[in-house]
Amino acid sequence: MNAPATASMLQALPAEHRHRLMRFAREVSCPQGARLFEEGGRADRFWIIRTGSIDLDMHVPGRHAAVIETLRHNELVGCSWLFAPHTRHLGAKATTPVRAYEFDATMVRSMCKDDPALGANVAQWVGGVLAHRLRSARTRLLDLYAPYGSGGFL
Repeated sequence: MNAPATASMLQALPAEHRHRLMRFAREVSCPQGARLFEEGGRADRFWIIRTGSIDLDMHVPGRHAAVIETLRHNELVGCSWLFAPHTRHLGAKATTPVRAYEFDATMVRSMCKDDPALGANVAQWVGGVLAHRLRSARTRLLDLYAPYGSGGFL
């Protein structure tokens, strides 16, 4: 299945794989201001946002954390769970009350290992999201800290 880099799980995965993953989803809620995880922490879970918004941020020494991207409905929160050493590269904070589906990363990695087709589709989905987030982080950091920003036009 060919989906855009920022595709939601609904767009990126075939129905059979979505249904298999969703059987293991747990519905959770987070209040506004709650930290889901910190940069450098263990990546043992990931989420799909149902409602609300979450900021991904990056620690910048001597400054406030830089917000890299704001995630909303149907977007993946957490990419590091799929790739060793399973350590968070960004932090995440709920900017509104959030309802989400939470997944146990160890269980999903095990499912992917047992079913190579599922594993390939999940890896392509998460890899596409990760590539998009790296581009967003680069652009955002250039906008904040480079002498001439990212080179965008006004």
